[in-house]
Amino acid sequence: MNTRIAQAVSALFHPLLMPTLLLGLLFFAAPDVLGVDVLTPTIRITLLGFVSMTTFVVPALGIYYLYRAKYIKSLHLDELADRKLPYFLTTLFYAFATYFFSFSLPPLSEIAPEIGIVLGSITVSIAMVGLISLFWKISAHSVGIGGMLGAVLGIVVKFGHANLLYSIIALILMTGFLISARLKLNAHTPAQVAAGLLLGISISLFTVWWFV
Repeated sequence: MNTRIAQAVSALFHPLLMPTLLLGLLFFAAPDVLGVDVLTPTIRITLLGFVSMTTFVVPALGIYYLYRAKYIKSLHLDELADRKLPYFLTTLFYAFATYFFSFSLPPLSEIAPEIGIVLGSITVSIAMVGLISLFWKISAHSVGIGGMLGAVLGIVVKFGHANLLYSIIALILMTGFLISARLKLNAHTPAQVAAGLLLGISISLFTVWWFV
């Protein structure tokens, strides 16, 4: 894998995109698990747009503001000192998104409370990354892809969604590519990507098994 491909893979599977990718997959491959099977495809797409706005666009703009205001040196958050404020801010944005989808959108919050539960687990993951980043540079990319893999795996095991088996295979391949990309770019050590993957899978599996 060359550097350009590694950069493209890292951008394509940026941690902030994981909620949109995960919920997009579940909205159309396992809508009954999240309670959105009663909604039309058009409404699901609109809902996914709201998810993307609150979990990707707004946090990304917040981090860009921190960069422009010189609170952080790089958008890549390469240095440990640069990671503290962006992760704290992102955790706040995700906590708001969780509250918004859990309590502020009736009757959606009553029909599909699982959306808020999934977003809540992602918020916990980001908060954990932020806390760990106070002293160690754990891989947020690995946490994100691990969370997605763990959630889909948990749904297959708990609900028997055999149609998601191909998605799991694809996610495993994507995880391998992403970890290889992060190592190729010298963004993390093997221990940091392994720890991130374990953290992401653990939190999402626990959430699906006990709360979904």
